Amino acid sequence: GDTNSTLAGALAAVKLHIPVVHVEAGLRSFNMQMPEEINRILTDQVSNILFCPTETAIVNLKNEGFDSKNCQVINVGDVMYDAALYYSTKSRKPATVHLDKEFALVTIHRADNTESVERLTSIVAALNEINETTPVICPIHPRSKQLILSLENKPKFMLIDPVSYFEMIWLLQNCSIVITDSGGLQKEAYFFKKPCITMRDQTEWVELIEAGVNQLVGASQSLIVEKSVEVKKLVCDTSLFTKEIYGAGNAANKIIESLVDLK
Repeated sequence: GDTNSTLAGALAAVKLHIPVVHVEAGLRSFNMQMPEEINRILTDQVSNILFCPTETAIVNLKNEGFDSKNCQVINVGDVMYDAALYYSTKSRKPATVHLDKEFALVTIHRADNTESVERLTSIVAALNEINETTPVICPIHPRSKQLILSLENKPKFMLIDPVSYFEMIWLLQNCSIVITDSGGLQKEAYFFKKPCITMRDQTEWVELIEAGVNQLVGASQSLIVEKSVEVKKLVCDTSLFTKEIYGAGNAANKIIESLVDLK
């Protein structure tokens, strides 16, 4: 992954001369203002085996000279896809959700958005507008909720407490569109064949942009609303979601097989 604990574990291990394996290696947003980007780059640099989720990640590492480093780079697919397939049959409806019709699933948490009054105001205005025709459900962290409720323009859509993984899968299975500033949720939208709007200026998952199932809109109110109408039409076009961009759902097995072979 790309958390602070990922980097901490990698640094502790390499300094103790313990081999480091990085799952989800090679991702790049090319935005060094993101803490995750720093963590990814540094973790890759000290890893002995780099398991990549996509071909784009492989290319990123080649461009950074990893072909000449003393390490192995392997495309195994995405372990998140493994998990999504396995747990899709175990999903459950959140107790706080009472809708039986289509809705937009929204998450907002990234500091770029929540710590900018201008960006957050624009996002809330867009979601309020979308909510007039399509109900918006937004599971949200208490800190982000407090920041949203402090705005002059109050949210008119449904803010609910954070949900469990099983509940989030249910929301993904039953929504008509995903609007997010998350990284992983962009992929999960694809796993469940849902179009996605990403409220960021860059994304690590460029394959989704190239496939036409994800739109980068930043925090622009007009773009968020415009693209939400545009991409909803993709729901019926399941052909856009048939490519095995993230492998075949067997990434974990490939990782294990690679490590056993190395022994």
